[in-house]
Amino acid sequence: MTGTIRTTTGRGLFGSILDTIGDTPAVRINNIAPDHVNLYVKAEFFNPGASVKDRLAVNIIEAAERDGTLKPGQTVIEATSGNTGIGLAVVCAQKGYPLVITMVETFSVERRKLMRMLGAKVVLTPKEERGVGMVNKAVELAEANGWFLARQFETAANADIHESTTAREIVNDFKDQGLDYFVTGYGTGGTVTGVGRVLRREMPDTKIILSEPANAQIVGSGTAQQRNADGSPAVTHPAWEPHPIQGWTPDFIPAVLQEGLDNKYYDELRPVAGPDGIKWAQKLAQQEGILTGVSGGSTFAVAMQIAEQAAPGSTILCMLPDTGERYLSTPLFDSIDAEMNEEERALSASTPGAQMS
Repeated sequence: MTGTIRTTTGRGLFGSILDTIGDTPAVRINNIAPDHVNLYVKAEFFNPGASVKDRLAVNIIEAAERDGTLKPGQTVIEATSGNTGIGLAVVCAQKGYPLVITMVETFSVERRKLMRMLGAKVVLTPKEERGVGMVNKAVELAEANGWFLARQFETAANADIHESTTAREIVNDFKDQGLDYFVTGYGTGGTVTGVGRVLRREMPDTKIILSEPANAQIVGSGTAQQRNADGSPAVTHPAWEPHPIQGWTPDFIPAVLQEGLDNKYYDELRPVAGPDGIKWAQKLAQQEGILTGVSGGSTFAVAMQIAEQAAPGSTILCMLPDTGERYLSTPLFDSIDAEMNEEERALSASTPGAQMS
């Protein structure tokens, strides 16, 4: 399927905000990458909702419109850690659908406020019930009210949009120089599954590196996910533990990801510690001017491991799923002061005017 994402060679005029989804740039890393490789990041924060999830959000809604499962004016509901909810809020605001989001209480306050700013209602679920709890709550509310359940973790529309857009952009960007490594984490698994379908066919020499939190290695455990008949998770995966990489690795293996695992759409699985993701997100901001979240920093941490070990001249592409501003209340910003530090106070005192008391 092709989806409805349009691309443009210039900024131009757009029919709606939804027409700006996709066609995100691959940006070279110049200051912190090893000299012997070509390291790029795919900057998904150029999407209007500032994350890769805008792609699946518009495709879920428009696929449902086409097949009639979503009726005009019907309420949409979904369980999300945040970015899919923000993407759905953008799409539903433009198209006129009411939106309800269920989300575990531990996810960042900024995400809740962004979704509410975009017109969505946000229903929080207890942290003790984890991701499975928020999914079950969304199902309950959908069934009780006759709402359309987006089902990002199971729907074919998820990986399909990455096959038809994200992967096509990657192939077009790197068809001349080649691509040795593609590095990504997973949330729903849509990116690795959709991109993997295309790279296996059209760029078979590209090694796909998948990553997950070091303290929540549910794929690395080799333990199968228990599922309900519709593919949704029946229980929390036994290898899952709470981790700081929001947007990555829910407490179950999504059905969308399972396709990628079953078809071997990755060549290597690498764990990464949350503090390393925070460190590299800060380095990207401070030394490259690229603002990404903890998931982007964690993916980049793995990309840097690959870069250090790669042969001279290798080309590496790292997915950056979102921006950093929705993490202000998280550990990503714990070391970033709101008030002046000693060096800044000394700078202020170095001239006589406009000094804080």
